[in-house]
Amino acid sequence: MTVDYDLVIIGGGSAGLVAASAGAQLQAKVALVEKEDRLGGDCLHYGCVPSKSLIHASRVAHEVARGPEFGLHTRLEKIDFQAALGHVHRVIDTIQVHDSTERFESLGVEVIYGQGEFIDSQTFKVNGRVLKARSYIIATGSRPDRIPIEGLEAAGYITNLTVFSLNYQPKSLAVIGSGPIGCELGQAFARLGTEVTIIGSSDHILPREEPEAAAVVQAQMEKDGVRILNDTRAQRVEVIDGKKHVHTPSGTIVVDDILLAAGRVPNVEALNLEAAGVAVGKEGITVNEKLQTTNSHIYAAGDVIGGYQFTHVAGYEGAVAMQNALIFPTKSADYSVIPWATFTDPELARVGLTEAQARKRYDDIYILKQEFAGVDRALAEAAGQGFAKIITRSSGEILGAHLVGPHAGELIHEIVLAMSNNLKVDALKNMIHIYPTLAEVNSKAALQLTKQKYAKNQRLQGLLSNVFGVLRSWG
Repeated sequence: MTVDYDLVIIGGGSAGLVAASAGAQLQAKVALVEKEDRLGGDCLHYGCVPSKSLIHASRVAHEVARGPEFGLHTRLEKIDFQAALGHVHRVIDTIQVHDSTERFESLGVEVIYGQGEFIDSQTFKVNGRVLKARSYIIATGSRPDRIPIEGLEAAGYITNLTVFSLNYQPKSLAVIGSGPIGCELGQAFARLGTEVTIIGSSDHILPREEPEAAAVVQAQMEKDGVRILNDTRAQRVEVIDGKKHVHTPSGTIVVDDILLAAGRVPNVEALNLEAAGVAVGKEGITVNEKLQTTNSHIYAAGDVIGGYQFTHVAGYEGAVAMQNALIFPTKSADYSVIPWATFTDPELARVGLTEAQARKRYDDIYILKQEFAGVDRALAEAAGQGFAKIITRSSGEILGAHLVGPHAGELIHEIVLAMSNNLKVDALKNMIHIYPTLAEVNSKAALQLTKQKYAKNQRLQGLLSNVFGVLRSWG
């Protein structure tokens, strides 16, 4: 069979862009197909970039409001929501340059805009063109799930796809879903002046995180005025006199708008994957450890395969899929050390196992915990809430870490580096940290293993006591 390309990539988000850029730089003939009229995907236009930009604006508002705590008697006279969104879109426009059509074409990638589909196991059709490639990568991402709540569709709602295009600020907002998207946007809207209620079906917000870490975030969100309803589901929505009434088992919430932030589904429907022999499971496209689908010439990466739905993981998977698709399928995706963060205030970051998961697997678990209240830099910046929690075995092997506090998403990388290189927790304790910095929280937490072991070892304590007694007698 004659092929037109070495690699055709379907989807211009994080996974697809990484694969296209790397593949072209290896001198492969690459085509990149994107159904929208621009590259960048969900992360740039509807996810990470705009949400973090809005979060930053809301934090500035929050810090101004805190001025009197530090003797700065100023007033937050007005919040211009549209100006805050203007900051969001300026950031998107700046970053878009790096993901532009021109840049990828300069690398040698042929960029094709249009919705396409497979017509057989080795052929993809878009805009009436038939593309044949040696290998394919599907990286079409995901979208917000549609929750079957009576009356919701008729009442209308916003999602991360539409929230950054609002031309008004809701006075009141019900957020359905208490995961990262719901908590990040809910807190940001509250700090910018919207009355926010978060409805979550789990027993605590951020259900994938350690409950005690999530509790720190919840306490701050409630302090910011966010009403949080855990163990609650929206049962029915109706519009009365222009207001949206969200009925729950514990009562009715009356709001101007509803933000739906409860789950994601893979974008696969329009691809005609059955014709290509590509199987799709409950979470998304089925792949093996090399990110091959059930068609050995077709790979998949990013949100479309489910799993860890983070931009940094999608980029990593795109690189793995590209290498296997273009060269030989020998590289397996390694998910043993995957960090992530939720950019609420305080931030919450995690890598590895939770305490409960660790205790199920091992019987020699040590929990090393350091409060930010014991870190001088955090106190200097009035940011002493939260903690670092490192989970190890008695040998010092790091099984997981959970940080909740100032800049947790940055601070966790020390621990990620240690885990990625199979370093024991003593590596964090023994390295010299600058004083005063927030990163001391890691070394102080790591020191807890030595302290806990010493406290357990009464024989060692007695021996040291005798040694020091002798030394004192010698003067």
